[in-house]
Amino acid sequence: MTDRKRPEELRSHQWYGTEGQLRTWSHNARMRQLGYEAEEYRGRPVIAVLNTWSDINPCHVHLRERAEAVKRGVWQAGGFPLEFPVATLSETYQKPTPMLYRNLLAMETEELLRSYPIDAAVLLGGCDKSTPALLMGATSADVPSIFVPAGPMLPGHWRGETLGSGTDMWKYWDEHRAGNLTDCELRELQGGLARSPGHCMTMGTASTMTAAAEALGMTLPGASSIPAVDSGHERMAAASGRRCVELAWTGLKPSEILTREAFEDAVTTVLGLGGSTNAVIHIIAMAGRAGLRLTLDDFDRIARTVPVLANVRPGGQTYLMEDFYFAGGLPAFLSRITDLLHPDRPTVNGTLGEQLEGAVVHNDDVIRPRGNPVAAEGGVAVLRGNLCPDGAVIKHISAERHLLKHTGRAVVFDDYKTMQRTIDDPALDITADSVLVLRNSGPKGGPGMPEYGMLPIPDHLLKQGVRDMVRISDARMSGTSYGACVLHVAPESYIGGPLALVRTGDTITLDVEARTLQLNVSDEELECRRAGWTPPPARYERGYGALYNEQITQADTGCDFEFLARPGKVADPYAG
Repeated sequence: MTDRKRPEELRSHQWYGTEGQLRTWSHNARMRQLGYEAEEYRGRPVIAVLNTWSDINPCHVHLRERAEAVKRGVWQAGGFPLEFPVATLSETYQKPTPMLYRNLLAMETEELLRSYPIDAAVLLGGCDKSTPALLMGATSADVPSIFVPAGPMLPGHWRGETLGSGTDMWKYWDEHRAGNLTDCELRELQGGLARSPGHCMTMGTASTMTAAAEALGMTLPGASSIPAVDSGHERMAAASGRRCVELAWTGLKPSEILTREAFEDAVTTVLGLGGSTNAVIHIIAMAGRAGLRLTLDDFDRIARTVPVLANVRPGGQTYLMEDFYFAGGLPAFLSRITDLLHPDRPTVNGTLGEQLEGAVVHNDDVIRPRGNPVAAEGGVAVLRGNLCPDGAVIKHISAERHLLKHTGRAVVFDDYKTMQRTIDDPALDITADSVLVLRNSGPKGGPGMPEYGMLPIPDHLLKQGVRDMVRISDARMSGTSYGACVLHVAPESYIGGPLALVRTGDTITLDVEARTLQLNVSDEELECRRAGWTPPPARYERGYGALYNEQITQADTGCDFEFLARPGKVADPYAG
């Protein structure tokens, strides 16, 4: 950490404080146009408040008010806040997937922080892709930053049942398809599934990634699990604004916080929470922006050392994020695995060890003791084999146990639309032992690697009581989803990965304990098939999609853009 800055050492001084320059005179004139006098901002840290609020993002619909709380905190600490609207990535509505636009928000964040008179930034987000996007951009810009998580929504309720958004959506939709739930009951359930602002209140991707942000040291302690509508959330937002002013004075940058040890602790946290498989892609990409190489093997190595202690759906059986919050939140959870962490590393608010001082677990069934884990090992396994030479992942703690070692006949779908149209066709002869395979749904093929990985189970099997099958794809899966779904197969089929060569009738063997995924076809036959394979046409001929198709990397390396992930310096603009 550097010494406390003098006012003339603030970055914003280049815009506002350099006397005798025409540009400086103009900048100050335009501030008067905005209604500000010089004493309100000159010599004070200018704090950017990056807000991903929009009318069509239910996860972030309360962030308009939280931005005001952040600004209140900035003013209280003697800073000068400026709110910037940035792209909103609404998991619910944005098609084909907000994953297509994660890197776009990261680019916007980086360039905004670099090009304006900003000394530090408060980043407001929480819905799945917004957390990694904002942190990736701030990391690349390397401007002092603090993250304010949007917070989980309140638990859902329906007819005496406590509902988890996403997880129970999948569950009850299948019950409806099985004939166990009427149309009227389904409409009634629709009104109780998501009943407040905030992101999913299961341990889906949103809660996983905000927890990762806290574990990395980029939030105030306990920030990630405060419910969105709790008054404590507004207090946390104001406190983050105050803290950000101090970050501007001290100059503590993401590059000083986001160390190798920080990322290992984030991986440990995600795996111990039984978090989303999407975190694998995002954390690898985030590490890359910090100049660090994190791999699938790192995830698998750490998974074998950390137990799952969070009994939160879908990996756990019972509880939701509000329960986790009242059980002590992430500090309480981390207090049970401190021997697996690096407590002396810096965060935005002291060291990690200091952040955990006084943390206590208030409910041993929500946050389990080490001697009574939800699972003995981390909730995600990395697979290798001739079907995924660069790796694949499975959230095995949310699958039926009997499927974790399974051989079955493949039923192959070339794209998601075809799968939707034909999944219930009796002619496909799908049984409970079949292995459903979806291809052309990866980073380029999707495009954007949509959350198609939890392939639906055919109606006739649902009516027989089947609720899980082995499913394999190069797609992702919602963090709220569950089942024996093998995801992120790399390289993807769209660029000629082995998944492109699978044919209906082949057999595939999944063995999670051995960490293998094998297509039971000879090398000679696969070479013959490869010789007959032709690349599909490009998804985009122009625009952002064309840039995406040209630059996107594969799942095992984080799906970042190559030109953003590569090392190299970018100079600050000349402001005079």
